[in-house]
Amino acid sequence: MLKFFVMLIFLIPLGFSSNGWWLVQSFFFFMVLIMMLDVVFMWDFCKISYYIGVDSLSWGLILLSIWICALMIVASSSVYQGEFYYNLFLLLIIFLLMMLMGTFSSLSYFSFYLFFESSLIPTLFLILGWGYQPERLEAGVYLMFYTLFASLPLLVGIFYIYGCCGSLFIGGDNFNLVYVNVFMYLSLIFAFVVKLPMFLVHLWLPKAHVEAPVAGSMILAGVLLKLGGYGLLRVYYMLMSVQMNLDFWFVSVSLVGGVLISLSCLRQGDLKSLIAYSSVAHMGLVLGGIMTMTVWGFNSAYTMMLAHGLCSSGLFCLANICYERSGSRSLLINKGLMVFMPSMSMWWFLLVSSNMAAPPSLNLVGEIGLLNSMVGWSYFTMLMLIFISFFSAVYSLYLYSFSQHGKMFSGLGVSSGGLVREYLLLLMHWLPLNLLVLSGEIWIIWL
Repeated sequence: MLKFFVMLIFLIPLGFSSNGWWLVQSFFFFMVLIMMLDVVFMWDFCKISYYIGVDSLSWGLILLSIWICALMIVASSSVYQGEFYYNLFLLLIIFLLMMLMGTFSSLSYFSFYLFFESSLIPTLFLILGWGYQPERLEAGVYLMFYTLFASLPLLVGIFYIYGCCGSLFIGGDNFNLVYVNVFMYLSLIFAFVVKLPMFLVHLWLPKAHVEAPVAGSMILAGVLLKLGGYGLLRVYYMLMSVQMNLDFWFVSVSLVGGVLISLSCLRQGDLKSLIAYSSVAHMGLVLGGIMTMTVWGFNSAYTMMLAHGLCSSGLFCLANICYERSGSRSLLINKGLMVFMPSMSMWWFLLVSSNMAAPPSLNLVGEIGLLNSMVGWSYFTMLMLIFISFFSAVYSLYLYSFSQHGKMFSGLGVSSGGLVREYLLLLMHWLPLNLLVLSGEIWIIWL
């Protein structure tokens, strides 16, 4: 695993050269190829070097991180063409990828915490430096305060684990915690449910998404939300005894929250805001699946995280493509896009249908497993799951029909085609999302 970190360190000076933009982009895709050839099917840690190693859970998420970071550079060509500090932009993306890979491949809870928190810094700079509106300062403050407020108890919890066990090795499921009570349990998981984000502590996410540039939105939706799910899956080995008494509350909040957020999606007038709120609804399902503490729940949460990362990131790219043409993200202005950008209409349909878990997308595999885990845990969850599934189709169709149909805004001119770069970008989101189903066992069985 160390070879990837060394490669990223050597990419930093390369990013400041004259052709750095294309070189870094090409090297990221090369890293994806190496990572895919280096495939890991083991539930136990392997490829260990110093304090880093991978199992099948972290392998998939590292692959997703490198893929999304490569696509971020493809999507952000306006930064390069406008020569808006693009070398610094590349530096932030490389640093962010290093932090993400460190988080997913850490073998120690303490190094995991350090990388987990460090990933905030480049994200904050991306939002503050390349965001579109003055409100980005407020969004940055929301992001920092929500996440840092929840993370300090996690640090205390990690020190307590070290005091009890004398070890912080992540793979050890034989932790004998002397005194695990509700406060200890909440301190260990609160940072992750805020990052996920769970309903009631989700307000930072729509703000950050709406104000971030396209690269910021892609990395937020694609990878940073997955840090919460990954942390929960790693930390639950120690908390089983307390969790069994408290899971009812979390499943209830995530399911009721999923329904309420789905309803609020239906009254959004902003393209990015609608996609951001739909992320909260999907992550509510992931949290519910993890909290059932079943094998189905754990495995399907992992599948859903990968699927949502690709799908949501692709939708943000589409929203940005429309924003670059029309200068607005409002659904009132971005109407009749089927006339204005006929070639993009198919991509809207493909990604929106994946968002509502239509076959053959990986979202469907994850959602079936999550429904299975929650209905198996309690039949009472069925009512809310029906509403969540129904409304996810409703707001997806609302997004598609309102943006593609209707009377076109007269200021948009006649018609506009997409660029080859944009078609490639969307293809590289959609193709893995729908082809990974063919080898579904890799993504569904990691325990």
